[in-house]
Amino acid sequence: MIQTKNKKFLIILMLGLLSAIGPFSIDMYLPGFKAIAVDLQTTIEHIQLSLTSFFIGIAGGQIIYGPLLDRFGRKSPLLIGLIIYIGASIGCVFIQSADGLIFLRLIQALGSCAGMVASRAMVRDYFPPTETAKIFSMLMLVIGISPILAPTIGGYIIEIWGWHYIFVFLTILAILISLGVIFILPKSKPNTNISLRPIPIMSGFLKVLKNPQFLIYSIAGGTASSGLYAYLSGSPFVMMEIYGLNEKQYGWVFALLAAGLITTSQLNTLMLKKFSSESISKYALMVQAIAGSLMLILALSNSLTLYGIIILIFSFLACQGFVFPNTSALALNPFSKSAGSASALLGTIQLSIGAIASVLVSIAHNRTNIPMVSIMAACAILSYLILLFIPKNKTMNTTALDLN
Repeated sequence: MIQTKNKKFLIILMLGLLSAIGPFSIDMYLPGFKAIAVDLQTTIEHIQLSLTSFFIGIAGGQIIYGPLLDRFGRKSPLLIGLIIYIGASIGCVFIQSADGLIFLRLIQALGSCAGMVASRAMVRDYFPPTETAKIFSMLMLVIGISPILAPTIGGYIIEIWGWHYIFVFLTILAILISLGVIFILPKSKPNTNISLRPIPIMSGFLKVLKNPQFLIYSIAGGTASSGLYAYLSGSPFVMMEIYGLNEKQYGWVFALLAAGLITTSQLNTLMLKKFSSESISKYALMVQAIAGSLMLILALSNSLTLYGIIILIFSFLACQGFVFPNTSALALNPFSKSAGSASALLGTIQLSIGAIASVLVSIAHNRTNIPMVSIMAACAILSYLILLFIPKNKTMNTTALDLN
């Protein structure tokens, strides 16, 4: 466990940056969808598939990194992932076709997900179970900066230099994070008892999945997060084509909406002093379901104005600031030695559902705001119902166990 305050701050900062690689890679190029489509002579709907491929890469790649992080320690597999990310980002700088961009975004995601898996596992490595929800809330402060800074920076980069330079920026960022991993993060001991043969790996994953606390909170949290991914996939078209925002305006609106998520993620730390993670998750999901339902009703009645959708999405995302840290902590708390595998499964479940939501937004595209809004509402309602009606095992708690 981390002892000094300065060391703890640096560790949390690095874990936050590792967690933010994926979100930054998503958010920064969203304002460029229109410019990318024009430059590559295709449609925005086609460019949306590069976001879907990124979600698929993150979801699938985490299964690979989980056992590797448990077997070889955290740093070596993490650095390999960052090298893959850097290579794919450089490729995106020079790409000249939409299909090539879609493919390279898949490879980029396979690299970035190493940071996401490793950061969650290292929270479990360095901090006791009673602090994990608070640490995840602190990570959300770093992660949450990306939706505020990324689209705004991306909008200015596109206007000044063009969309290719977004990937120049991401390449430099990944190089700096790699240096931080090498010089700041503590070394972790490899576990030679972890086998990399397919049958033991699958057996380990099955043990994690059989834990009811993990299964319920990972699915509930993943379903709620999918509303966010539906928003990410659909918002460039909705905001810029339907409501007429330009790249800069979209970046600022995106930043405003993300501010709600950051604020509540930090408020969550204070709430945990009086309320349990279970209670906070349930009530936040209830409010999110209400916001999603109102948004859908107004969209169906053709009454959803620009200010109305901004207010309701702000409320929707603000709830996610409570849901993510608490459901993640509750899902991972039963594990210690197998934290890498549990973290990988958690991420895979969440991103798989998110990829489905993103694909559905693209498939249902009808040049209105209804596909995005309806999928956001459905995700929030379903997630709330999971916690409301599925009975939890009485042995569930927030103390650490180990299934290995």
